Amino acid sequence: METWSNWSGSVSATPTRVERPHNEAELAKLVREASKVRVVGAGHSFMPLCETDGTLLSLAEMEGEIEVSADCTRASAPAGTSLDKLTDALWKKGASLINQGDVNPQALAGAIATGTHGTGATLGSLSTTARSFQLLTHDGSLVSCSATENADLFEAQRLSLGLMGIATRIEIDVLPAYHLEERLEVYPLDEIAERWDQLAADNRHVEFFVFPYADLAMLKILHPKPSEGDMRAQKDMDDTAFRRVCDICKTFPFMTAHLQRRLLPKQMKRRRVGPAYRIFPSDRTVKFEEMEYELPRENGWPALREVIAWIRKKWLPVAFPFEFRLVAADDIWLSPFNGRVGASISMHQYHRMAWREIFVEAEKIFRAHDGRPHWAKRHTLTTADLHALYPQAAKFCAVREGADPPAKFANTHLSKLFDIQAKP
Repeated sequence: METWSNWSGSVSATPTRVERPHNEAELAKLVREASKVRVVGAGHSFMPLCETDGTLLSLAEMEGEIEVSADCTRASAPAGTSLDKLTDALWKKGASLINQGDVNPQALAGAIATGTHGTGATLGSLSTTARSFQLLTHDGSLVSCSATENADLFEAQRLSLGLMGIATRIEIDVLPAYHLEERLEVYPLDEIAERWDQLAADNRHVEFFVFPYADLAMLKILHPKPSEGDMRAQKDMDDTAFRRVCDICKTFPFMTAHLQRRLLPKQMKRRRVGPAYRIFPSDRTVKFEEMEYELPRENGWPALREVIAWIRKKWLPVAFPFEFRLVAADDIWLSPFNGRVGASISMHQYHRMAWREIFVEAEKIFRAHDGRPHWAKRHTLTTADLHALYPQAAKFCAVREGADPPAKFANTHLSKLFDIQAKP
């Protein structure tokens, strides 16, 4: 049997079957034959969302036409298409995604199903761009859903964790192709805090990275600009040097604070302009484990300050920086940004260093600030927490039960979280 593991190596499984169907007929046959099914994309989920002892499916080989409307505001693509391939194809057809995160190997369906997002106070997660789905159900039949067709199924499917069925094709909102200016600058964290609201108001995208033991932070600003010709290469951090630092921190944890205070130069101003789909993503070759919490915007800075103070007080060897972003409010049932503009705080740890106990304790701080977790990042939510944090959770569960009574698409983790009981 083939063993599967996620990108960081912290989640693994030995499915009874691993299949890569080439078309919907093959996919439907596999689903009808299986008692349990999960679909995997790039394996960038840190929670065991894809873990299964049943059939594990990849849709990467189910290629099809990527279609773009004449006005470049709507696109349709095979659900298993990676964001890397999708954005390249969209650009060639004169379109761009409205927003992206900072990595792009994820499958379109997986990114939407988990609420993947970039940064921008007026920009929602990728889930908010979904307009319709073609969905393969538990018995192998195809259904379509949108705001006007099977509306409840559509609302649940917008951020579904793969519980409603298998998306085979997705229609999304896009924009006419655009260029972005990227600026990378280093400032004291306190200065960024003072300017934060104005920075967020003046720029389409703004975020920063701060190491827990450093007083400097790297500010990253993206804003639409006309093309300036060929885009030059630029990285926010040298992965080779950073990997060495992480390895030192693993061997000599007491060196963590000393090294972090020297990682960022006191003066750094870098700038480039390029196609949006090439500016958004960065290469991330140093593996890590991640927890991410989405808080009401007004709680973001207090939560960040508190978690950094806690790390410093305990002298905890946290090797990676925090990433701080803003995301617009939405109305998606299971979205962490439901009903509120969010401040997103990503906490990372080098994959070769201890992270579980540190994350559990840090999570208490984020929860105390009214945080909701990113579903694909590490969290310890229970069924009771789910219903306390998401007023529409009961409705989501009812739609799931109607869409998949035998719970074919639920694995152990999701069955426990959603209290799923299979029905004949």
